[in-house]
Amino acid sequence: MPELPEVEVTRRGIAPHLEHATIKDVFFDKFKLREPFDPRLGDLRGAYVDKVTRRGKYIVVWTDAGSVIIHLGMTGHLKVLDEGAPEVKHDHFSLYLDNGKVIRLNDMRRFGLVRYVPPECDPLQDKHLKDLGPEPLTDDFDGHYLYQRLQKIKGPVKPALMNSKVVVGVGNIYASEVLFKAKVHPESSARALPESVCCAIADFIKETLSASIAKGGTTIRDFSGADGRPGYFVQELDVYGHVGAKCKRCGHEIEKMVQAQRSTFFCPHCQKLYQ
Repeated sequence: MPELPEVEVTRRGIAPHLEHATIKDVFFDKFKLREPFDPRLGDLRGAYVDKVTRRGKYIVVWTDAGSVIIHLGMTGHLKVLDEGAPEVKHDHFSLYLDNGKVIRLNDMRRFGLVRYVPPECDPLQDKHLKDLGPEPLTDDFDGHYLYQRLQKIKGPVKPALMNSKVVVGVGNIYASEVLFKAKVHPESSARALPESVCCAIADFIKETLSASIAKGGTTIRDFSGADGRPGYFVQELDVYGHVGAKCKRCGHEIEKMVQAQRSTFFCPHCQKLYQ
């Protein structure tokens, strides 16, 4: 599933083509994604695009005729194409622009989301966005905030970091990587972590997500940016997907376990368990 860096890379890829363009036409097919397509998406014909932003793993396209909230789901990706580019299988939604470009959503598994928000409503108050936690790459998120938030959580730290109400965008891959960098065992009790450790985790979240964005995100299976290129941060991963490999710090084997139905990769020797 695309995580925050991949979504930000996608936003940066489509924004120069969408912002300050006029939407000539809108296409959506008969298939249902996470939610059915809203017929009011047709109201975007003739709309002027003001800006393209990101909130967590959601992209928001703001226009004078309403907004569109887009989530890529498990396998979705947005492409920038020239007008006239043929549609291919699993293309479900397209915005045709007056600059000759098409923004097209391809989603093989159809777990993505395209949601219309009328102009009188704030898309950031939509049910999918209003309860999200702070953005990790802003000053609203730091070690002190994380420490206070984790004090209220029962259970292990890794699922807590993946909770979008705690902080947005730290998905499975990056949670494993951050905890390895911070030398924290993923089964550590969230509320047992000292504030100094929470500060280290927060710093590594910022560092890791920023580095991944700079590398175009992480491609494990399906992700590609708006230009069709894969993300290259996969080459920088220390533990994710490296079960059986030698830990770069201590030489012990990287192990794998399942937490909250997600694969977790870690070094049992040099990642400390806090209880």
